[in-house]
Amino acid sequence: MTSNYKRILAIGWAIALAAAVPSQAGANDLLFVSTGDATRAPIGWVEFCAEHSFECKVTAAAPRDVVLSNKAWADLTRINRWVNDNVKPMTDLEHWGVVEKWSYPDDGYGDCEDYVLLKRRMLMEAGWPRAALLVTVVREKNGNGHAVLTVKTDKGEFILDNQEERILLWSETSYRYVKRQSQSEPNRWVALGDPRPTTATASSR
Repeated sequence: MTSNYKRILAIGWAIALAAAVPSQAGANDLLFVSTGDATRAPIGWVEFCAEHSFECKVTAAAPRDVVLSNKAWADLTRINRWVNDNVKPMTDLEHWGVVEKWSYPDDGYGDCEDYVLLKRRMLMEAGWPRAALLVTVVREKNGNGHAVLTVKTDKGEFILDNQEERILLWSETSYRYVKRQSQSEPNRWVALGDPRPTTATASSR
């Protein structure tokens, strides 16, 4: 690989990273969602842990945000794109004959939380800390429940979503944030608040 080509690649990743990370100091209060009191874990997560106990029997850890380097951003975009491209959407009722079931889409089919679980697993296999990868429950504008993966970084909280090709800051999405895993204990869930004005428009829809 020539030095010119390497330089072009480096510049490309720098531009992509700069485009993804907000640069305005005034937006700092929108980089991180507000967390509240402990709340009940989704039944889908509880049943997933009963079936995959080895994944949920983990010790508490100190909260840890990822330093969003060019390499980290490349990993994030690569895995997010691969999962979105290779998993075909299918409801749990169609897939399993039940209303709700969280599982890995190892057969190539799944719904929103299954995309989330696979992205989380692949990022951890790539060396990302569990404490920075948080399964998150949101509400769509129509009131429907939805699951996304929150990735906590030093540049803000980014959302990996099977309904959106781009990786956006949480505040750039149109969702209402309900609850997510605690950073220190994945089996503990916390309620979420939203400091955005109710009249704010989202760029993701």
